[in-house]
Amino acid sequence: MDDRLLKDLLLGFVKLHILHHADQSPIFGQGFRNELKRHGYEMSFGTLYPMFHSLVRQGYLKMTKQTVAGKIRKYYVITSKGKRVLKEGKSKAKELTDELSG
Repeated sequence: MDDRLLKDLLLGFVKLHILHHADQSPIFGQGFRNELKRHGYEMSFGTLYPMFHSLVRQGYLKMTKQTVAGKIRKYYVITSKGKRVLKEGKSKAKELTDELSG
């Protein structure tokens, strides 16, 4: 498989993963980067933050700021539009993984 194609596929999974966790509780960059590491993904902030910003611009996430230990931390939570996309994305992912593993 072409490395670029694999990267594109994985980035789609990461976006779905972002929406999933933002639906559970507010997420922030470093915390989510650690979550990705737990799953074996090594992702730079230069890749991760543009994904967050894009999801905010598109209306899937909402960003709030909070001061933590004297620093501003950006938290991301899912919107109702994001919830709709997450539900559909989970359904499509399950259908595809069922087919691929069957």
